[in-house]
Amino acid sequence: MKFKNIWTSVIIFYTIIILLCACGKQQQDTPDKLYLGITCYNQSDTFINQLVTCLKDKLSQFENDNFEVTMTIRDAAGSQRTQDDQVQELINAGCNILCVNLVDRADPSEIINLAKENNVPIIFFNREPVAEDMMRWEMLYYVGADAKQSGIMQGELALSAIQANKNIDRNKDGKIQYAVLEGEPGHQDAIIRTENAVDTLKNNGIELEKLCCGIANWNRAQAQNRMMHIISQHQNNIELVLANNDDMALGAIDAYKKLNYTESALPVFFGIDGTDVGLNAVKDLELAGTVYNDKEGQAAAIAKLAVEIISKKEITNKYTYLPYSKVTSDNVNDFLNKDK
Repeated sequence: MKFKNIWTSVIIFYTIIILLCACGKQQQDTPDKLYLGITCYNQSDTFINQLVTCLKDKLSQFENDNFEVTMTIRDAAGSQRTQDDQVQELINAGCNILCVNLVDRADPSEIINLAKENNVPIIFFNREPVAEDMMRWEMLYYVGADAKQSGIMQGELALSAIQANKNIDRNKDGKIQYAVLEGEPGHQDAIIRTENAVDTLKNNGIELEKLCCGIANWNRAQAQNRMMHIISQHQNNIELVLANNDDMALGAIDAYKKLNYTESALPVFFGIDGTDVGLNAVKDLELAGTVYNDKEGQAAAIAKLAVEIISKKEITNKYTYLPYSKVTSDNVNDFLNKDK
């Protein structure tokens, strides 16, 4: 009996040791920290700046006594070379997830190579790499929106305005003379937004006459300068301004204000993104409308995805797309209050 009790005690002892080891291993495998390294193409971009601010808030909601979240943010200031160096720096600093808003969506090779070599997953956001690059590693993800949808919606907003207000055609020639302010030359989203906005108007029976297309690199000040030049060429002939983002639409408005144009001589202006300043311009009836790019939804999707990756959960989709929404003076307060 004594011998049997000894063996029972030995078995219990080793069972406890095995369980403790297993618990220790499980605890070790459970992540206790998300160290997110973020690099943006240019933090002076209003939408990107607001998206990153939203991301900070969404990530903080995952923090608790057992899970710490740290963010390091870098601004590439429009240089792909700088962004490549920043990714190396963030990896060296110990980041276990990267969030990359590419400077050049067609040139992510070095970033992907660095991440793959160091086994650090990447969530690309807002600027989508080409499909071939996204297939180079299973730990590459994208969160953003469909540029085509934003262009179509901008066209639909302009269509509704033109149909509701015959005075937009100021010279009564049956055509709408328009100017376009585009983002970067050759940028996929800029091209897609412009083409689909214009095609939507044409496909719905609006006769258009294109007066000018200016590149303003998503920037308000550049848009103002570009629009000043366009106005000098076309004077009062411009009836519609389609801008690829709110900042450029507001830059166009700034140009008319600087030249002291009366309200009756102004064209109608449309933007995209629904930034805070853009939404307030819609509320003040300066912008006829904008297309809301869901920064809160994208930030929440990025935060959730980052936590799932670090927690080694199974992820079935490499791509997450959030829908756009049309904004006019009728519903703008809904979007201004969205953060609240």
